[in-house]
Amino acid sequence: MIKGARDEETAPRGDDPPPTAAVRASVPAPAAGASNTQASAPAPAAGASNTRAGRDPRRRRALLEAADRIILREGPEASMAAIAAEAGISKPILYRHFGDKSGLYQALAERHTRVLMDAIRTAFLRPGDIRTRSRAAIDTYLAAIAANRHVYRFLVHRASAEDTATHSAMGTVIRGLGGEIAEIILREGLLPDPVRVHIWSHATVGMVQAAGEWWLDNPDVPRETVTDSIVALLLDGLPDITRR
Repeated sequence: MIKGARDEETAPRGDDPPPTAAVRASVPAPAAGASNTQASAPAPAAGASNTRAGRDPRRRRALLEAADRIILREGPEASMAAIAAEAGISKPILYRHFGDKSGLYQALAERHTRVLMDAIRTAFLRPGDIRTRSRAAIDTYLAAIAANRHVYRFLVHRASAEDTATHSAMGTVIRGLGGEIAEIILREGLLPDPVRVHIWSHATVGMVQAAGEWWLDNPDVPRETVTDSIVALLLDGLPDITRR
């Protein structure tokens, strides 16, 4: 049952029940030695900080979990009204907790991209040669978007299309990941030319993202096939074409 704005706002914050476990991508915090050029978390909406001041972080987390549940259940077209109903509050009160609709989008983006970027970083920093580590990082990404495809599409397509701040924040995360991979490669001395390394790293991130989008639309293709194909293209090129 949706509570009225008066009831929700006057209820003691300390009485809020502990949130349920968050629905997150199955992977993840910067490993030791990660570059200072780590992907930045999406910035909060302008003017949202004052609105959020004094809000119980447990309540905020519980609202984001409600959003996760609805998006996972109803898909990327899930409405704000449905999210509010799941949380047991009205839509205006939902927005009030995050400043506005944009603030809610960006909070969800930060919640999920932080986990995903940390997982990719951890996979790429594990011991092993560049092929093994690249494969682990790419497979980590594909596994995460497959496990959370509705949330992924909500953030990448729905929220980014509706809100320019969210679109910019998501782009910043992607560019940040490309820069971080480049710095890791340079630091480890795998390739000497910094310009080429940055071009390669950013192109790799874009290619993996595009291939992942295609794979979500073609789920009959095994994830291993997608991962191996991307790694082969990255590290071996297109030998069958160049020999002709």
